[in-house]
Amino acid sequence: MRAEAARPLRVGVIGVGHLGQHHARLYAALPQATLVGVVDTRPEQAQSVAERYGAAVFADVQALLKEVDAVSVAVPTSDHYVITKACLAAGVHVLVEKPITVEPHEAHDLVRLARHAARVLQVGHVERFNPAIAALRSLVSRPAYVECHRLSRFGVRGTDVNVVLDLMIHDLDILLSFQPGPVEEIRAVGAPVLTPLYDIAQARIQFAGGCVANLTASRVSEAPSRTIRLFQRDAAIMMDYHTRQGTISRAHQPTEGASGIETEPLTGGEGEPLKLELEAFLRSVSTGAPPVVSGEDGTAALDLAHRILDAIDEFLRRNSSETG
Repeated sequence: MRAEAARPLRVGVIGVGHLGQHHARLYAALPQATLVGVVDTRPEQAQSVAERYGAAVFADVQALLKEVDAVSVAVPTSDHYVITKACLAAGVHVLVEKPITVEPHEAHDLVRLARHAARVLQVGHVERFNPAIAALRSLVSRPAYVECHRLSRFGVRGTDVNVVLDLMIHDLDILLSFQPGPVEEIRAVGAPVLTPLYDIAQARIQFAGGCVANLTASRVSEAPSRTIRLFQRDAAIMMDYHTRQGTISRAHQPTEGASGIETEPLTGGEGEPLKLELEAFLRSVSTGAPPVVSGEDGTAALDLAHRILDAIDEFLRRNSSETG
């Protein structure tokens, strides 16, 4: 007798703005899920998204939580902690957008709550699911130097937090996923430009294992750019997150008239990163497998982000006192 197929998971989306509406779109199309409903502080936005994807509008978070197995939390970062905590307390699995919370102690508390409730807590570091990263991950082995640039044009979305928590944290998560070891030293600079918070930042991170990383993040740039370069004993690797095109350069025995460097193209595969992320979340909920980006991973990236912010604050205090 053939085993009965598992029923689709009942899911909801809390916050259906710029990003949350795409969570709703994808859940509605995935066979592993049934989009039950959405919640948003703007009733007209919630109604529009719900009608588009055949879901119900719920008056508040608690009403939705009674009807679902899992949710995406895509509200402003300042609300991540309170809403995710309520979801876990209700016994619901959670995919919370990055950063996991604003403050590290909040993130550590959510990890503890998820563990106690035996619920999946996944953090929406979507670049982990970018096929560009999949293309280079198997090639990375003990990088000695990493350089990341993440530049975007200015927009209102995301400006409730500084650029380190808004943009750089993507690259911090990718960097930590390469397991470079404990952080030994951080130097960082940053400045507010169009908001009261840091809109541009640069950090130099030295790890005990010998790896050094330079990261630049800006949300006030004219030309968007998302690139990563890694240099290691046997290769230099470059990848553009957006185009999913890159190169790997290796040394080889030089011949007459040749440079002794062989460069090959790298190409990331197909697939929408957010869809891959949601599929991984649903798979973890269904099977009990650890999430690809766990609450612990999200917390580690947030902890490092705050160490960078502390370094920026210290740099500005030191230079202010020297020039004052």
